[in-house]
Amino acid sequence: MSQLRLLPSRLGAQAMRLLAAQDISVLSRRSGTSGPLTTFPSSKGQSSASYMEEMYFAWLENPQSVHKVSIPSPHFVRDCRGHVGACEEKPASVPLDPSSSLGVKWRAWEIRPHKTRLDLGPLDPLGILDADLDSFVPSDLITTIDKLAFYDLQEADLDKEFQLPTTTFIGGSESTLSLREIIRRLENTYCQHIGLEFMFINDVEQCQWIRQKFETPGVMQFSSEEKRTLLARLVRSMRFEDFLARKWSSEKRFGLEGCEVMIPALKTIIDKSSEMGIENVIMGMPHRGRLNVLANVIRKDLEQIFCQFDPKLEAADEGSGDVKYHLGMYHERINRVTNRNITLSLVANPSHLEAVDPVVQGKTKAEQFYRGDAQGKKVMSILVHGDAAFAGQGVVYETFHLSDLPSYTTNGTVHVVVNNQIGFTTDPRMARSSPYPTDVARVVNAPIFHVNADDPEAVIYVCSVAAEWRNTFNKDVVVDLVCYRRRGHNEMDEPMFTQPLMYKQIHKQVPVLKKYADKLIAEGTVTLQEFEEEIAKYDRICEEAYGRSKDKKILHIKHWLDSPWPGFFTVDGEPKSMTCPATGISEDMLTHIGNVASSVPLEDFKIHTGLSRILRGRADMTKNRTVDWALAEYMAFGSLLKEGIHVRLSGQDVERGTFSRLGPQSPGDWSSHGSWSLAVYGVSGGFELGYAMASPNALVLWEAQFGDFHNTAQCIIDQFISTGQAKWVRHNGIVLLLPHGMEGMGPEHSSARPERFLQMSNDDSDAYPVFTEDFEVSQLYDCNWIVVNCSTPASYFHVLRRQILLPFRKPLIVFTPKSLLRHPDAKSSFDQMVSGTSFQRVIPEDGAATRSPEQVQRLIFCTGKVYYDLVKERSSQGLEKQVAITRLEQISPFPFDLIKQEAEKYPGAELVWCQEEHKNMGYYDYISPRFMTLLGHTRPIWYIGRDPAAAPATGNRNTHLVTLRKFLDTAFNLQAFEGKTF
Repeated sequence: MSQLRLLPSRLGAQAMRLLAAQDISVLSRRSGTSGPLTTFPSSKGQSSASYMEEMYFAWLENPQSVHKVSIPSPHFVRDCRGHVGACEEKPASVPLDPSSSLGVKWRAWEIRPHKTRLDLGPLDPLGILDADLDSFVPSDLITTIDKLAFYDLQEADLDKEFQLPTTTFIGGSESTLSLREIIRRLENTYCQHIGLEFMFINDVEQCQWIRQKFETPGVMQFSSEEKRTLLARLVRSMRFEDFLARKWSSEKRFGLEGCEVMIPALKTIIDKSSEMGIENVIMGMPHRGRLNVLANVIRKDLEQIFCQFDPKLEAADEGSGDVKYHLGMYHERINRVTNRNITLSLVANPSHLEAVDPVVQGKTKAEQFYRGDAQGKKVMSILVHGDAAFAGQGVVYETFHLSDLPSYTTNGTVHVVVNNQIGFTTDPRMARSSPYPTDVARVVNAPIFHVNADDPEAVIYVCSVAAEWRNTFNKDVVVDLVCYRRRGHNEMDEPMFTQPLMYKQIHKQVPVLKKYADKLIAEGTVTLQEFEEEIAKYDRICEEAYGRSKDKKILHIKHWLDSPWPGFFTVDGEPKSMTCPATGISEDMLTHIGNVASSVPLEDFKIHTGLSRILRGRADMTKNRTVDWALAEYMAFGSLLKEGIHVRLSGQDVERGTFSRLGPQSPGDWSSHGSWSLAVYGVSGGFELGYAMASPNALVLWEAQFGDFHNTAQCIIDQFISTGQAKWVRHNGIVLLLPHGMEGMGPEHSSARPERFLQMSNDDSDAYPVFTEDFEVSQLYDCNWIVVNCSTPASYFHVLRRQILLPFRKPLIVFTPKSLLRHPDAKSSFDQMVSGTSFQRVIPEDGAATRSPEQVQRLIFCTGKVYYDLVKERSSQGLEKQVAITRLEQISPFPFDLIKQEAEKYPGAELVWCQEEHKNMGYYDYISPRFMTLLGHTRPIWYIGRDPAAAPATGNRNTHLVTLRKFLDTAFNLQAFEGKTF
């Protein structure tokens, strides 16, 4: 009776599906019917099955009393009656009717087996928390002996043989089992250290695949050699942390204690993937356990890790560097299990949890592209997460959202969640609303495998299945390692302040290595002596490496590079030259690309009349040797593609263009991409940045719908794009195209916030540079990124081509136009783009003012669209000889040399900076101190523009025009600054 009492609570509804067909004569007596029975076991009004049952009883008594949609089909009645006849003959085994109420109970178990198991099985190694935050247990999962009749079961049914359904694998080679044996086998599958979530997957084949992997009897068996390998990996994982704790007890290192099994888990995923053909694994993870992964998974030299703890170590590389638990690594080696080559890359990342996820996916996508690996059979990604961050960071959802999009899919990622059951000092109950930290993965039908991290064999089996799943179905999968954090958030943190009960239990917890070693010693797989020798062997390796680390006096961050570009730099990591060739191309090429851009790619293809007009306009421009913005972009992309450079353009509206400019879409056999995900954080900063990491021979661009939308990705811009080279010696040539301009469209569609990018530029405003022969290229090499606001199509054409022709890579921020796309004056001649021409950092005045520079009273410096407003106003006032206008196409790094030439050209002119942005925004705060340094503080640079404001622009059209009129009047009022001092 005690065994029966435990039965339903352990087994719940899944077993009930096996028991749907009961002894029909018994049910017949209970239902009060006579003759052939045609009913289902009652579910006491708990489900749709009971409704079907009631309708069926009513139909038996009077078929006319039931609505016609409820009348059973003839084959349904025939099958049911045939089933009853068989039961009356008392078969050796009772068949299962899956449509019965008990069949519904079985399905309920399959949908939520993890819930029953998590409530009763030992998922939490501490035994003090429910991994499922929802303490409510549905009645169809848990019951007691007094509710056994709920399922139409009796105690005598425990020894009855039941015919197993074809959807289950618990029988192995047997087709029938007693209820007692069914219970035992289901408990072995679902009531131990593994919990499964997969029934939300809407693919029968995939669900059956998972069932087979976990239900088949004896499937989780390990050879003695596999167990010994697992033990050795655990030894390395735990003894590495112990060694660091002994040597540097007061240092932050974010150790892995409490989840040491993660090291063999990751190695198992890599081993299985290598066995299935994977050659390149790209990984991303937070700081916890990172040093251990570098040492024991990536196989970074231990002495290079240990020397990072030396406070006297001098940095050999330029830049700031980064703390040791943020660094990445790239390593090619032989996988010892498969004896195949494997390339492992751990991507460097900041403290911003989960920010690295889309970066890893972008790099993975690029590596797959360059290898021609469209199905992800050679390159894959692994992402390690913390439980609180996985549930709490929105970029996790963005990354999942990209997983099946054609231009972003990496054909499946293995996600490993280190579930400490705590986030810094926050309990799960206060950190998330979902039952599990992994629930976000359900949106893409990714199976979720929960596993007790104190059961190494269960972990290894789950990880092997996860790797096989990814490489079989090319879909994401999640492994939830339910573990604990032996120390606080870091080694200096005291967790007893906030989690005293949890940490009392943790302090009592026997380490997983001892548990597993004791198990293997007890079963005779290893001896105590062998175990101790394995420990001594690894301790000796660590001590020897520690001795060698003392000899290192200089830290080379480049040794931690996660994305090397073989052959692009010298062996010392320096550019092969400090020159940049001319960026123009031959006129024949310009004409050819113009003709292609104005033609219909397919014969007899009917296109929209509006597109026909655009194509005719392009043809006319090509004939007249001119280009507008879209055609200049087309020519930049087309010429690079012709030269073998891969071009990837993504963004929210890049197929058509936000302003319908219709940029290039895969012309001819060239290779370009257009993608339109709205996941700005994940795409603009993360994914495309990762894509650009993979190769220097690619132009990777992300275009915002409007420039200010980039602020959703501010984390990526701040932590990766702006600082990536300084922290990690990582060059990156990503291009951000940010539409910008004050055009009366309101606060949200006007400014791309240039002031933010300029504030983060690293050139020194107070340092007067030395103008050497290679000053232009050297200045670009020394900066952290390049910021431009082009005023002509030719400038845009040249700056895109320069991005590839430079002997190094820097992020490029382009403030692109909106109204200039169709401005009649915003056109360029072929003469400005042919061979021998280059990007002009500064475009000087070329009108009447240049003929009598001594008569010029005012020299206006500006950038971008406002130039055309100024030229129009100057013309209307007839001040072409008195006012010169010079454009800064490149704002940062600041073109000191060319600005100096312009200022000296007009010695009697007062210098003015004019911008359409508000004074506390835009460029003035950046250019002003640099002008003063250049001029030696002898001449002022006056400001003309809109007054300071909180919002980037007004939402009132009239106010916009009034403020525009005001600063234009000031710009050409030559007495505006008389009597003022600076």
